[in-house]
Amino acid sequence: MTGVDRQDLTAHPLRIGGASAALMRELIARTRQLFAEGWPLAATLDSRLRLDIELFSRGGLAVLDAIESIGYNTLAKRPSIGKAKRILLFGRVLASQVLPGLNSNKVSTINSEVDAPIANPSRLSENGTDLESSYEYCRRVARNAASNFYYAFYMLPRPKRDALCAIYAFMRLVDDASDAPVSAAAATDENALRRAALSRWRVLLDECVAGNTSGHAILPAFADAVKRYRIPSRYFHDLISGAEMDLAETNYATFEALQEYCYRVAGTVGLTCVHVFGFEDPHVLELAQHLGIAFQLTNILRDVSTDLAIRRVYIPAEDLSRFGCSVAELERGVVTPAVRELLRFEAERAWKFYREGARLVSKVDADSRAALWALVRIYSSLLARIEERDFDVFSARVRLNTAGKARILLRARLGWWSEADVLEERDRDRRRPGGALLGRRVS
Repeated sequence: MTGVDRQDLTAHPLRIGGASAALMRELIARTRQLFAEGWPLAATLDSRLRLDIELFSRGGLAVLDAIESIGYNTLAKRPSIGKAKRILLFGRVLASQVLPGLNSNKVSTINSEVDAPIANPSRLSENGTDLESSYEYCRRVARNAASNFYYAFYMLPRPKRDALCAIYAFMRLVDDASDAPVSAAAATDENALRRAALSRWRVLLDECVAGNTSGHAILPAFADAVKRYRIPSRYFHDLISGAEMDLAETNYATFEALQEYCYRVAGTVGLTCVHVFGFEDPHVLELAQHLGIAFQLTNILRDVSTDLAIRRVYIPAEDLSRFGCSVAELERGVVTPAVRELLRFEAERAWKFYREGARLVSKVDADSRAALWALVRIYSSLLARIEERDFDVFSARVRLNTAGKARILLRARLGWWSEADVLEERDRDRRRPGGALLGRRVS
């Protein structure tokens, strides 16, 4: 069928490509087809069996996604579904059973998720009629992630929304290839596998730019979006370099070093998005980088505890020293006065980037401003919530609840927003005499 024998599969367990990768893609496509063909059986069964089948089907599709995210190399690494993903899958299945409004649409919803990637990925770029299948696959990746970006996409015209789903899918899969948790004992081998997976994505990117989109189901849509909106491929190479930094760096000595990382993993996201939003002023590119970095600094503050759990410290060592803090003190998860002032300092740095980048909203095309406003408002609201909790990022993950997001999205949709209220900032100087940061200004 593909000219692959046992020796081809076992000779290089850290590398898989060529005929072996083609075989895996074909098997995955065939498996998804079987899921789609078998799903109607669920509609004929009672609710308990239907629940089991839906859980099995969604879980199976998630495993197929995991196989693709590790570059098909199941000989070197067992694909797995993370705990958060399992909870999300179970919640969706349970909601479809409990909420009456969803029951009538349940079969069509599952089929839309199964059908999206059915077309053989190796043929997607050869047949223009399969481009929509690739875009639907990308929509599913973005929808399953349920990120703040995905919610904001709905403010955009359909072509721009689809383009950002394709770009997001590429970035999501690159991130998944590098970011799965590992044990300390297995870290060396796992990192070798991750580097191999990221190298594979770099190869796929180069092939995609050259016109070969057969390497993955997302690539036809991704290539179409990159070409349509003239997005430089170096942004995506920089993004992959940022993912590689997570395999080599577990801490940063200075903010200058951290800022380079933030540019690669988040500034590049801003740059790619702004090409889709549309702009004329060349200064927009700098503003887009600032917003991307602001978003990443917000994530770093929010995720201090979870990052420590995987042995990553994104707060610069020079800042820890400035405030007399240690990593061990952060690991204790207690908001001491020193920890509070350290996190306050990091928050003010993030606000500086937000204020500089917020001007971007008025400089992108008019049909994209509401979406960008909503995105900035959601992320800046997270930073405001961290401040409201007096920088307790340890006891529970800081979130913007569904009602809060809904209010922001409704305002954006109805036009109840302005360029003057892009950020949700609090008056931090009122909290104590002496002004911001007790006189210690962000540089």
